[in-house]
Amino acid sequence: MPDKVEDVIDLLKRQHREIRAMFADLETAEGDRRTEVFHDLVRLLAVHETAEELVVHPEIRDLEPAAGAVVDARLDEEHRAKELLTTLQKMGPGAEGFDTLLVQLRDDVLAHARREERAEFPLLRAHRPPERLRAMAATVKLAEAVGPTRPHPGVESAKANLLLGAPAAIMDRARDVLRAALGG
Repeated sequence: MPDKVEDVIDLLKRQHREIRAMFADLETAEGDRRTEVFHDLVRLLAVHETAEELVVHPEIRDLEPAAGAVVDARLDEEHRAKELLTTLQKMGPGAEGFDTLLVQLRDDVLAHARREERAEFPLLRAHRPPERLRAMAATVKLAEAVGPTRPHPGVESAKANLLLGAPAAIMDRARDVLRAALGG
């Protein structure tokens, strides 16, 4: 029997587990390892949320009129997380107060993930056929491959991501290359 192709819900739940693991790793990591894990977390959160904003949230909003309120609540949470993540990035893992804000971000992000899994994912599973969910997974992966790698508060809607995401992604990815070349 061939391997089961991952659908969008399975993909996002797997990423939620990866995010939880990164937060746990950050609690014990030190020095350069901590900085590396934090950068990896920033990147994963940025591409993950962008893909949700481009692919998942618009799909859910189209399901039924009441689903718009569910999406709006998730977008508000994502905006708050992006603001916290931006602040943490500017501070750096060694700064005083970083750990306090990191705990706040962790709690917010993990609560956000739970709400997605309880409120949004069941709607998708109930209203979209398996082939659509698999196609959405492929689209999410594509969006993550070309999306911004840093948080951009205020760019939470699909429309804003389409207009501003590409220039932000180019700048973010250029910064990533420079950071890697400089060894930091």
